[in-house]
Formats: sequence, C-alpha cells, structure tokens
Amino acid sequence: MESIPLVSVVTPFYNTREFLAECIESVLHQTYTNWEYILVDNLSTDGSSDIANQYAARFPDRIRLIRTGSFLSQVQNYNFALSRISPNSKYCKMVQADDWIFPDCLRSMVDIAEAHPNVGIVAAYELEGDHASLGGLPYPSPEVPGRDACRLFFQKNRHLFGTPTSLLMRSELVRSRNPFYEERHAPFEDAHACLDALRTWNFGFVHQVLTYSRRDNESILSRIRPFEFTLFSRLAQIIAHGKYYLLEDEYPGYLKDAEHKYFYFLAKSALQGKDRKFWEFHRERLASINYSLNFGFMAKWILVVLFDHIGNPKRSLEYFWPRRRRIFTAASRFIGTMHRVFVRKRLSEKL
Repeated sequence: MESIPLVSVVTPFYNTREFLAECIESVLHQTYTNWEYILVDNLSTDGSSDIANQYAARFPDRIRLIRTGSFLSQVQNYNFALSRISPNSKYCKMVQADDWIFPDCLRSMVDIAEAHPNVGIVAAYELEGDHASLGGLPYPSPEVPGRDACRLFFQKNRHLFGTPTSLLMRSELVRSRNPFYEERHAPFEDAHACLDALRTWNFGFVHQVLTYSRRDNESILSRIRPFEFTLFSRLAQIIAHGKYYLLEDEYPGYLKDAEHKYFYFLAKSALQGKDRKFWEFHRERLASINYSLNFGFMAKWILVVLFDHIGNPKRSLEYFWPRRRRIFTAASRFIGTMHRVFVRKRLSEKL
C-alpha cells in the first residue's frame, strides 16, 4: 500500500501569544494524519515561547520547536522556517501564527496535489476576517495552467494566492528557491513567489473554505495601510512579471494604467498634505523598481490632477473651494517635506 505523503507544516512566530495556541490547535486537529509541525520562535518576549514549549513537550513526536539565533525580519523568519522542513516531506504548508486552518485543510489540499502531479501550489477559499475571499475560478478548478492563473491575476485582478496560510506547496518547489521569499518584495513577497513559481508549475484550487486569516490584529500590513501600498504593489508586480504573463501588445497598456493610478494617487496625496514618513516610504519603494520621485515628476502629476478638475468647472469648484485653505497649506507643506527628503537623500549619498 502506498504511504501517505509527509506534509511539513511551519509556523514562524514573534510575540503572538494571543493567537498562537489557537493556531497550533488547528494543526493538531487535522483529519490528515502524516504531518510534522515546525514552530520557529523569533526571540519572542511576550510569553509566546512558553506556549510553544508546552505544546512541543506534549507532542514531541509531532512538533519541533526551533529558536532563531538572532532577531530576524518577518521575511527572513519565514525563509528560516521553510529551510527547516524535513528532507522527506512531499508538501509544505505554512500557517501564520495569527491564523488557523480548518480540520480538512491538509487532506483536501493534498488530495488535489496528489491527483495532479503538475500542480505546484494549491489554494482554497479563505475566510478573511468575516468574509470569504480568493474567489474567481469556475467550479471545479482542480488544476489550472500556471500561466492562465497569473493572467487572471493581472487581467481580472483575481487574487487567487491569498496569504502564505492559504497555500499548500510542493516541498521540491520550496527547496528549489533560496531564499524562497525575496525581502525586496515585502510585504507582498508571497505573491511574487507565486508568480515566479507558476512559470513552471500549475495551480490547484479547492472550492472549500479551508483557512482563516485574521485582519483585526496588529500586523505589518495594518501598519503600512495608511501608506496605500496596494497601488505601488500592482505596479511593481507588472514590472517584475508582466512581460512574461501578458502579451507583447498587452503589457504597455497594463503598465501605463498601473502608473497612472499610482502616480495620480501620489499627486492627490501631495494636495492633501501627506507627511514626511508617507513620502519617504513611497520614494524608497519607487527606488526599488528604478523610478525616481522628484520635484519635476510630481509637478507633472499634480498638474494632471488639477487639469482633470479644471476640465469640469462645476466639479472643480465643488472640490477646491471648500478645501482652498487646506490645499494651499498642503502645497506648502509638500514642498517643504520633499525638500527635506531629498536633501537628506543627497547628504546620505555624500556620506
């Protein structure tokens, strides 16, 4: 009788005491039977280590508790955890420490992967807070060509990959990438990894809700949400992967649309008087994809916003007159902020 494939489940954690036990319990209650569980403690200080210790002591044949030698960034911690999976595992499942998985999660995902050897990544509907997400594929869709799944991502804005918790991956895929996640793509490094992997693997999907991702806790995404990072992420993903998944005559249009939406947003942000942290955040991100945020560049897009309103006098008056003082104040603040940002940049370059 053929043996049941081993699944390596990994949970990297740092100061998630409030949620960690629920996460671990969800793995322990899986209906699938052949799995190992690797907990990676990134030098927690809130009591999370004690919780992990208790579970590792109760289930020594199931759970391995590993501590990082020094404090790691989230992406580094995830990569460290993935590097510790068993050499005998056929599949790998990350469960983030503030998330959990439904009892049939491993069994249902492994069934899809086993039935379709060319599938490298398996996803399913995800309960995201209080609503289900990751829809968009027709039923049934146990195997979708990787290129088709990624074209849906770009053309229809279908978010099929979710979070690391929502995916099961073949261990050979995880081992083939070192590091698996690239920190330069954070905090959407997981989407970039999927877009890379699906160049050579197909995508599997289970039409059941199998994972839960929390949205009401303090996280990296919640901390950067005020910076409206998603528009930049769309632009960066098109630049990194669009030429592969989009046709030659499609790519320029998608790139232009992503640029327009993002830079239009930045121009409106300038008129709203966003602070120095906002501009430093976006300047650094743009530099990572070889774009330069400078006075001339921003002035062009501010004019686009202004002319857009001028083209409709009624809308222009309705928009600008109630905000006239705030806009003039914001413009002055923007000029001062940008000046400080670029003076600081020039000084750092000289040093």
